[in-house]
Amino acid sequence: MSVLLVLEESGGKIKRASWETLAAALKLGPAQDVTAVVIGAQTETLAAEAATKGIGKVVRVEHPLLAHYTADGFCLALHDLIQSQNGTKCVAFPHTYQVRDYAPALACKFGQVLIGDVIAIEDGPLFTRQLLQGRLTGTYRHSGAGPCFVSVQAGAFRTDTPETQGNAEPAPIELFTPTLDAAQIRTKPSEPFRESAQTVDLGSAQRIVSVGRGIKEEANMPMIAALASALDAELAASRPICDSGWMPLERQVGSSGQTVAPKLYLAVGISGAIQHLVGMKGSQCIVAINKDPDAPIFEVADYGIVGDLFEVVPALTEAVKAARQ
Repeated sequence: MSVLLVLEESGGKIKRASWETLAAALKLGPAQDVTAVVIGAQTETLAAEAATKGIGKVVRVEHPLLAHYTADGFCLALHDLIQSQNGTKCVAFPHTYQVRDYAPALACKFGQVLIGDVIAIEDGPLFTRQLLQGRLTGTYRHSGAGPCFVSVQAGAFRTDTPETQGNAEPAPIELFTPTLDAAQIRTKPSEPFRESAQTVDLGSAQRIVSVGRGIKEEANMPMIAALASALDAELAASRPICDSGWMPLERQVGSSGQTVAPKLYLAVGISGAIQHLVGMKGSQCIVAINKDPDAPIFEVADYGIVGDLFEVVPALTEAVKAARQ
């Protein structure tokens, strides 16, 4: 199966979600059948990075009208590219806000639908999506003569496997210039949205200490911060903590917050509501601390500590400090 992998960049760097989508694309066929696509007005650096990932080919889709993102520009440019490729069976995207803006329209141009927010891919191929905030999952199979369009949920696929690390032999890079006219671009890009300087990208964190309502009151939050500091980890929280104003909304993990997949996720006083599990169950190692032995969080945890967090957390913090001396 020939797969087009559409990469997304921010600030001149390819987003981690794009490499997670590469891991998903490798479920659809061998690496030599994967073609990575970078889009913009100057894509040499991005293409060079993509070429090191052990894939079959990289295509630079370049045009002056693609210097800034517009849904019309990206949709038209990718439509031209897909039509120019022979035998494209699947087009894969990271499930970002930008992709959600233009990818459904692109799929419609080919008489297809976008199978969005995929969390797993099995032979068939069969694509799994979550429904009702993760309470249910549905399995989908593409039908029809056109290419299959899928977007991949952040954190659903790992980027640290040997298959996604690439090799020393760079892939060939091709230049593709789409046919675009300024009259086709119906929107005028404004200045890029600038996030608050305090905003943290939990999706890139390797270690996260997350706290739930078991902390009882805001005055106890410094105890969790001390553990995070000892582990050199980012602080995060479940929704009740952020709704109470004890931690910024940007640090919320879950269906209405960020989706994360760190190497270590330490859940402190979190019961494990499905809305929270949706955002963190892709973590490589989950450690849960909760006094309730029947808490749902223990169903997904790799290691569980049943005990009073007000006793466990200070002892764990001191043990980590001692081990790192």
